[in-house]
Amino acid sequence: MTAISMNVMKGNLMNDLAAVDVAVSPEDKFREYLMTQGKRLTTERETIVREVFASHEHFDADQLVSRLSQRTDGKRVSRSTVYRTLTQLVDAGLLRVVARTNDRDVYEHDYGYPQHDHLICSECKTLIEFADDAIKEIVEQVARESGFRVSGHRLEVYGKCAECCRPKRRHRKTDMI
Repeated sequence: MTAISMNVMKGNLMNDLAAVDVAVSPEDKFREYLMTQGKRLTTERETIVREVFASHEHFDADQLVSRLSQRTDGKRVSRSTVYRTLTQLVDAGLLRVVARTNDRDVYEHDYGYPQHDHLICSECKTLIEFADDAIKEIVEQVARESGFRVSGHRLEVYGKCAECCRPKRRHRKTDMI
């Protein structure tokens, strides 16, 4: 039997999956990427990277804009800069889109965080993160047998969470008295 590590996300993520030590900070990694694109790490972009990597939680662009607008250090960032920078962070391999809920992309760290997979409730949009060595071994075995070189994998399982599977409680008129 394999050990499965899980995180349930409803709003903020619990940090059961530990961060991975990295040699280069997200800011420096992003700076390197931007240089390859002929761009520089502006103060606004750096503010966004620092806010994104301040904690590990799933978020959408509007949530990030809201967090940045609540900052008290006076460093303001426009909404359009946030959207452009998120796209660049994905292209740089620092973030990935993990799901799309309510017509919004939901992001998570793809740098400095261990390989893991997701169960996604199609009803309430709860994300359950889990890491399972057996899945990794199956992927590696199939790849070996196929002569395939794996650079990573992504597994998203869609369905209904335990809460959404519970029968809805019906209220009888006599119960409301």
